[in-house]
Amino acid sequence: MPLGFAVIGCGAISRMHLESIASISDTRLVAAVDSNLERAQAVVAEFGGRAFGDYKQALALPEVDVVCILTPSGARRDIAVDAAEAKKHVIVEKPIEITIERVDEIIDACKRNGVTLSGIFQFRFKPAWQFVRNAVASGRLGKLVLGNAHNKWWRSQEYYDSTGWRGTWALDGGGALMNQGIHAVDLLQWIMGDVVEVSAYTGILAHERIEVEDTAVATIKFESGALGIIEGTTSVYPGYPMRIELHGTEGSVIVTGDYISEWAVRNTTDEELEEVRRFYAPEVRQSTASDPAQTDCTWHRLQILDVVNSILNGTEPMVPGTEGRKSVEIINAIYKSSRTCAPVKLPLGPEADA
Repeated sequence: MPLGFAVIGCGAISRMHLESIASISDTRLVAAVDSNLERAQAVVAEFGGRAFGDYKQALALPEVDVVCILTPSGARRDIAVDAAEAKKHVIVEKPIEITIERVDEIIDACKRNGVTLSGIFQFRFKPAWQFVRNAVASGRLGKLVLGNAHNKWWRSQEYYDSTGWRGTWALDGGGALMNQGIHAVDLLQWIMGDVVEVSAYTGILAHERIEVEDTAVATIKFESGALGIIEGTTSVYPGYPMRIELHGTEGSVIVTGDYISEWAVRNTTDEELEEVRRFYAPEVRQSTASDPAQTDCTWHRLQILDVVNSILNGTEPMVPGTEGRKSVEIINAIYKSSRTCAPVKLPLGPEADA
């Protein structure tokens, strides 16, 4: 019997989840939930299932096995905990929540109830990123010395004005880093290792009527001793592809968008170079740099399929809740450093969310 899914929150990102569920043989949509009932009804008219205006109605359905939580970032904790208490497996869009305390409450609830938790970080499923991570992990770059993430995107004023929650601390949890740049932060620490200290500045430089940053710059120190930079903006017109630069004593790799744009690694073999060419593109355009709607469900589908297989086989998903937590902690440390005008060490203490 296919796993029954409930999608909670039928906004723009829900399309990625709905199309993924529809395309996987072991899954089916049982319920769509939105505070705007008409929006949920439109979803079930296309994908099947039942429409609800209250997520607790969906959680009460015995045929619901998994919930995808796609509400505004700061409104996910209660839904996720209630889902875990109802013995439903939980998939949460990035970020899992906006504070470490809230993320930990979700992780604890899922662990206590023996259900799977996964945070959506679909970039990890893209072949170029997996190839580069494996190369770094195998020592191809030698001793790591620098790791930089540049996420210089553009969002219009209309983007922030289009909903009441965007650009607010309470529901967005942050701006250019927590909402857009979190993928770059996740990939950087996934490849380079844990971050142990940050020092940062943030600002609102190109937009009005928002509470959170549209521009952020941080210097970081990794547990390995390597140093790095994180840039995150929605203030740079027209928007540029995400770029991650990795440098070690034996070579350098730059990934732009989803492609390797620079591979300069000592003693590269012909066989290895052939692999690199599979993921190589000297010029890359990434449409989501200026328009969040310009994407498809390919990578969401792979991650949701991974979660489905982990549930069916009793294994851990590739991106468990503990992995989704890491980027939230780094970003909160950056915000704290910006507020206090001082370096901040990780892991964060409980006072970090105050």
